[in-house]
Amino acid sequence: MYLKNIRLQQFKNYPKAEVQFSNEINCFVGINGSGKTNLLDAIHYLCLTKSAINGVDMLNILHDKDFFTVFGDFDLEGKEIEVRCIFESGKKKQLLQNGKAIDKMSDHVGLLPVVMIAPDDTGLIKDGSEERRRFFDNMLCQMDKQYLDQLVRYQHFLKQRNALIKQFVDKGRWDRSFIEPYDREIISLSKKIAAARQSFLDEYYPILKEFYNIISDNQEEIGVAYETQCLGADFENEFKESAQKDFFLKRTNMGIHKDDFVFEIAGYPIKKFGSQGQQKSFVIALKLGQFQIFLTHKKTKPILLLDDIFDKLDDNRIEKLMNLVADHRFGQLFISDARPERSKGILAGIAAESRFFLVRDGEIGDWNQ
Repeated sequence: MYLKNIRLQQFKNYPKAEVQFSNEINCFVGINGSGKTNLLDAIHYLCLTKSAINGVDMLNILHDKDFFTVFGDFDLEGKEIEVRCIFESGKKKQLLQNGKAIDKMSDHVGLLPVVMIAPDDTGLIKDGSEERRRFFDNMLCQMDKQYLDQLVRYQHFLKQRNALIKQFVDKGRWDRSFIEPYDREIISLSKKIAAARQSFLDEYYPILKEFYNIISDNQEEIGVAYETQCLGADFENEFKESAQKDFFLKRTNMGIHKDDFVFEIAGYPIKKFGSQGQQKSFVIALKLGQFQIFLTHKKTKPILLLDDIFDKLDDNRIEKLMNLVADHRFGQLFISDARPERSKGILAGIAAESRFFLVRDGEIGDWNQ
């Protein structure tokens, strides 16, 4: 799979832009703030119908404008797919495949797999459990439509149940007959989603470990512990018995939205005991594992987006990553870098077609120096 071209109108800092891509390596160069990351994010939009950086569509419109469009033509195993993503202020976002409107964005998710490695990915380790759940849910949703539907249903019932709890608090009493239907749905969906997460982790962990060993030269053992209340034999009773706590907290305090994935190194949480280098290696391994598992399930190489990583990694990790590129482990690659000569030098030894684009204040041109 590869993206042949992209056309932007009023997206972020681009009034209008059109670019034709190599189906191997594409490198966006230019000073910081010129719009390199925005180009990567536009590709992310085409694949997943949303930004990797800012989840509020309105904030991705060019200043003082009221809409944006992102168009792209893909080749998916020889099949031509044109994707259009259109958002206008005050209206519902539109997605079209080959001119046909897609009513549910979730129907598009997973068709065009994409993996993005960015400087702030260390938040997967340093931030709260929500970031880690989102990472694993993103993978599962791109691979399993049933999981995506279950997660959407869970979030709907959780929102409704929390609203009902707040009504109970306002009235000063708990009404079990009103909340019981929501309990049944959340308990059932929690069990299914937690089981899917555990099963996925069992498959994903050996892949993660392989990539970490490559990047770190087999220096230490890593692990991932899935922490959930939802697979316990007494989960249903414990959920119902937590009603008093829910009333006190004004929200549902049990369910898969409380799960966490604890990343470990040498048996200890990497968040507390991992060095900066170990954390960077772990994050890269997480993303490369994501790439590999998409390839296994989708039977096509995802698009790989590398945002400013040469500036954040030491020479050894860059070398390990580029060795994988040189071995053609990946498909189409998009790279952003503020130092053109560095990218040129790093990619010079790789036997693949590379195109360089100079990005300057929302304009894109070839860079052939």
